[in-house]
Amino acid sequence: MRMRSLVQHVGQGPRLRWMASQMRELAFPRACAGCHRPLDREEGPVCWECVADLPRLSTPFCHHCGRPVAGQVDHRYVCSDCTRRPPAFTCARAPLYYRGIAQTLIGALKYHHAVWLVPGMVDHLEAAVTAWLPEERFTRIMPVPLHPARQRQRGFNQSELLAQALGRRLGVPVDTHTLIRVRETPSQTHLTASQRLTNVKGAFRVKDSPVPGGGSILLIDDVMTTGATIHECARTLRKDGADTVVALTLARSG
Repeated sequence: MRMRSLVQHVGQGPRLRWMASQMRELAFPRACAGCHRPLDREEGPVCWECVADLPRLSTPFCHHCGRPVAGQVDHRYVCSDCTRRPPAFTCARAPLYYRGIAQTLIGALKYHHAVWLVPGMVDHLEAAVTAWLPEERFTRIMPVPLHPARQRQRGFNQSELLAQALGRRLGVPVDTHTLIRVRETPSQTHLTASQRLTNVKGAFRVKDSPVPGGGSILLIDDVMTTGATIHECARTLRKDGADTVVALTLARSG
């Protein structure tokens, strides 16, 4: 049932590719999505070794942006970047570093339509909420939106898949209509932090301003690099009535 609901969120092309991949599963041994070795029957889409090798992020980190910090610091420590330029989001958290097996799995989801990885990814997101955001009472979950042209090209929004699955786990409504992307931005891969902020400025809009009901929003994305994208999403949402915006990504660089 969970897999069927995931497939409903992808386009016709990706859906056919997913069906073809399932047919291949019947003809050939299943392979780990991380290291590609044949899987034991008891294993999921990722082998035990790759699960153990996931680069998990733990405290201490900046209270605002979630950037890991070396050594021992106060649990309310705020890094110099957040002190100098406070982000629009209340805080940002991520359970994994964006490297190694985590980077491989996220790439498989985004670029090879490996939607069957979503339940395992959401295990990590749910654990992060339990460990680091236990006092939060979110009124809705929102994914970082793709521009419609990009979503048509890819066939789905990976952040929306994660948000929908997490919403079902937490029993929190998922809103995919209020926050929209109105400008398609160039790739940010080779941009500096300040260039990324400029690149995404004005790229998002609240469709029906103000944000219905305000409230506390959990913003979901796959990867956080400098935080420019989630900062702009949070700035847009708070400008249009959201009370708080907490960002949760599957992984972050750094």
